[in-house]
Amino acid sequence: MLGLQRAHVPLSNISVVVEKVGDRTPILALNAGQPMMPASTMKLVTTFAGLSILGPDYRWKTTAYADGSIDANGILHGNLYIQGTGDPKLVPEELIDLVQKIHKAGISGIDGALVLDKRFFDPSTRDLPPFDDDATAPYNVGPDPLLYAFKSLSFSLTPSADGSVAIDVLPALAQLQIDNHLHATRGPCRGEGTALAPAVNAQADGTVTASFDGDYPLHCGPRTINVAVLDHSAFFAGGFLALWQQSGGTFKGTTREGAVPLDARLVATHQGPVLSDIVRDINKFSNNTMARNLFLTIGAVAGKPPATTQKSIAAITSFLHRSGLPMEYLTLDNGSGLSRDEHVTALALADLLQAANASPVAQVFVESLPIAGVDGTMRNRLTTQPVGGNAHIKTGTLRDVRAIAGYVASADGSSYVVVSLINDPHSEAARAAHDALLEWVYQGPAAALAQSQAEAAATSPDTADDAPRRKPRKILRPRAAHPAH
Repeated sequence: MLGLQRAHVPLSNISVVVEKVGDRTPILALNAGQPMMPASTMKLVTTFAGLSILGPDYRWKTTAYADGSIDANGILHGNLYIQGTGDPKLVPEELIDLVQKIHKAGISGIDGALVLDKRFFDPSTRDLPPFDDDATAPYNVGPDPLLYAFKSLSFSLTPSADGSVAIDVLPALAQLQIDNHLHATRGPCRGEGTALAPAVNAQADGTVTASFDGDYPLHCGPRTINVAVLDHSAFFAGGFLALWQQSGGTFKGTTREGAVPLDARLVATHQGPVLSDIVRDINKFSNNTMARNLFLTIGAVAGKPPATTQKSIAAITSFLHRSGLPMEYLTLDNGSGLSRDEHVTALALADLLQAANASPVAQVFVESLPIAGVDGTMRNRLTTQPVGGNAHIKTGTLRDVRAIAGYVASADGSSYVVVSLINDPHSEAARAAHDALLEWVYQGPAAALAQSQAEAAATSPDTADDAPRRKPRKILRPRAAHPAH
């Protein structure tokens, strides 16, 4: 409570539930049934539903097809089609597998078009406006059936004493050119990183130029700048062709979107990492784009492609009801928490955490959460406190929102579910209150409450022999209702 007072956050703007694992009667409940913006703790809903509906071993497929003939030199006289199903982790190390398999199928050159089949997701799910004004921020990248390397470039800048600044970029894009006018200078480093972000512009000839200009103090040392660029189709095509050409392939055609013809023949298939690994990345590092691709995949697989937001909401809601989790006041938007429209109650999240811990996917789900003081978004928190290493906690951060939800193994050997959602303009200053809550739970909330009640009773006039005995107050759980859509 002291942490909230210091942050100037009123109790009316925080929702908290603490329960012992296996016992859904809250030990601590404050505004437990109040709908709140959960930020990235909403990923708990998406990942638990995904693991349960699709299975931990589910894999996305990215497939290549061809029409036309292949001559003796390995030139495809026709089109190469790439069909995507929303693989959230189609990074260079994965896509190169598809490229190599296409080569093994006897294709070394393409004189037709590179055609991208993106029908697995409905067009309504693509090219969405960014969450905020920072359209080049990687966290704003939307979902796509052919999501490649999170549609973001990572520029590594390294200054040298001779005045030059080396620039490396990952992943490689076939159409990308770097225009480097940076100069390494003497003097202090004063946060030049933001000013050094490149200007990225498409040229009339189809190339894309990333222009860097300005002074770079040597004292800034090496620095990495991550920037989301282009649209998904241009980014994927550029990435695929860069790998294709690096592996000796030739290409003389154009790129476009389109459907795989019925008479096209299968050339190669790449299977992505298993869902259990994807969920680990989503929760440990709070990857919004991966979560959004998973969210849409649930709708496409549980229903029928193409994926839509409505299909995903229906599939997840149906799963929750079948699991005895009506999730009162749940409102889903994109499944990542990067939304002002997604809402859930702390009590509903606690119920979900209880159900997940008792489910067949419990181990995969719990191990996907960041460990306090060890890894993920919790690696720098509670590093010197006893609770460090003893709590699996998903964090959530938006402007005016701070959230934690997960499990704490207490010092007395018990395990607890903890959910705390703060929606307040001063929420950023309340992180210490969340850390204090986790430490309090680690120390043993049952014992702490019993001690506080005993201390209160010792100083109360009601402890006299002739005083009436008070019954413990029962915490009422709100009646279940159909979730909002």
